[in-house]
Amino acid sequence: MNECPHVPALPRPEPEARADTCPECLAVGSHPVQLRKCLVCGHVGCCDSSPYQHTTRHYEETGHPVMRSFEEGEDWRWCYVDQLIV
Repeated sequence: MNECPHVPALPRPEPEARADTCPECLAVGSHPVQLRKCLVCGHVGCCDSSPYQHTTRHYEETGHPVMRSFEEGEDWRWCYVDQLIV
């Protein structure tokens, strides 16, 4: 995995998840495909394979650069700014 300048700036410890699933999907009656968690604030959203792509929307609205998979057994992270797995 690659490093980017955004990883060292992330809060430690990692923020707690603010939900168990994508609240935006629940609000519109959609089913999230895969969940992602923002490593800046703990927002949980659906991935880009979901119809509404709420994690990417969260990045676009907040500028929070790094998220990680919120799926059991996965621990990879993605930086939207650098377009890298970090």
